[in-house]
Amino acid sequence: MAYDPCAMSKTRQEVVKESQKKGLAAGAAAAATVVLGVTIGGPVAVVAAVPTALLGWRWWKHRAQNGIKF
Repeated sequence: MAYDPCAMSKTRQEVVKESQKKGLAAGAAAAATVVLGVTIGGPVAVVAAVPTALLGWRWWKHRAQNGIKF
């Protein structure tokens, strides 16, 4: 785990709010991927799933590093 000097200056409320924003972005990307898959087709959904997975991973990692329970 890398040292982040800015992480120590954030309050718990700010960290939780940041996590909510990341979760909202991941959720919106997942919904858009499903819509693309249903309307356009599977191959497009597979391509759209890559950034969705990246956003989901960043959200999960942020929660894990900051000790936020799931």
